[in-house]
Amino acid sequence: MAIEIKVPRLGWNMEQGTFLGWIAREGEPIKVGEPLFTLEGDKAVQDIEATDAGVLRIAADGPRVNDIVPVGKVIGFLAAVGESIVSKPEHDAPASPSVRRLAREMGVDLAHVQGSASGRITQADLRAHQSPPAARPDVSPRRQQAITPRARRAAAKRGLDWKHVTGTGRDGRIRERDIVGQATKRPAPTNTRRVIAERMVHSLRNTAPVTLTTTADATNLVNLRQQFRVAAGTILPTFTDFIVKLTAIALQTHLALNSRWEDDGIFSSPEVHMGIAADTEAGLLVPVIRNVETLTLRQLATRSKELLDRTRARRLTADEMQGGTFTVSNLGGFGIDAFTPIINWPQCAILGVGRIEKLPAVVEGQIVARDRLTLSLTFDHRLVDGAPAARFLQALVRGIENPDAWLVG
Repeated sequence: MAIEIKVPRLGWNMEQGTFLGWIAREGEPIKVGEPLFTLEGDKAVQDIEATDAGVLRIAADGPRVNDIVPVGKVIGFLAAVGESIVSKPEHDAPASPSVRRLAREMGVDLAHVQGSASGRITQADLRAHQSPPAARPDVSPRRQQAITPRARRAAAKRGLDWKHVTGTGRDGRIRERDIVGQATKRPAPTNTRRVIAERMVHSLRNTAPVTLTTTADATNLVNLRQQFRVAAGTILPTFTDFIVKLTAIALQTHLALNSRWEDDGIFSSPEVHMGIAADTEAGLLVPVIRNVETLTLRQLATRSKELLDRTRARRLTADEMQGGTFTVSNLGGFGIDAFTPIINWPQCAILGVGRIEKLPAVVEGQIVARDRLTLSLTFDHRLVDGAPAARFLQALVRGIENPDAWLVG
């Protein structure tokens, strides 16, 4: 008996996803663990693997690339060799009397036609259904569309989803001029953009956010990183890696900031699962590095680079974006000094990190140039008061100003 292939739930609150294409081919023998198709859930893009073996049979009413699919929808089957499949849609799609009459004249079963008007079948859908079908996309969408590096940068700068842009270059390659021409007509929000918007609004509605801002003397931190640069080793920790590690150490003695608001209470954890806000072409994504308090700086740097590379390539799993207890967002690379980050709900707090800038400072009565760093801590006043939040920020400043002692200890 054929085994149904259903759209899985990639996140605890996921109700639908975006189908990005089949990886396996119709009629191909499939083994357990082999990738079947690619699905975009709540911020994560994941190759869905087979949990059983069999011959792939794609459902007659299966989704097309970029179709929105509900969790649990049957899109294919794993059948025995020679087994025939009769795909029975869960329900008939709505259609007007004139469309139903035309369907009878054409001999088309409406149950197997996909509606384009918010699910409602039109006459154009009937004619398209009887037209010779285009080759079913059975390769990963990672190989479908080409874009030049200049065009990719232009799209990121303008906040455009280049996957919806028609390329005018050779073989449909997207060029910079194609992106510039789209600047005034932004496409509809992607599923990822909608999820980001929903979560931002949900955080603001369900927290009592307060932001504290302070500065730290980062001269010793800059010098320490320079020592790492000249020392042997393949991985050079970024300033974000240093801040993440020092933040995890500070949280060990300020657990109130490492807490989450749950339905039945407030939970603090000695384990620090750090979310790192990452800028990607799809929007803001937050991969989570688990148990940062147990990692050495080099281990953290290695794990951070791996996660961020896969984040920007949209190859993260849903699990790698869940379970965070605290988040760090670094906009220093964009020349930003201070900002008000939005809490990654249901976490208690998020740390905004600004740029490191040389400024005059008075040290032992002398005016000298020192590296200054601005920190912005947004916390949920329902979970913690201002004084404990300020004490945590003070502790972190001490760690930044004396990183050798903190990291060795």
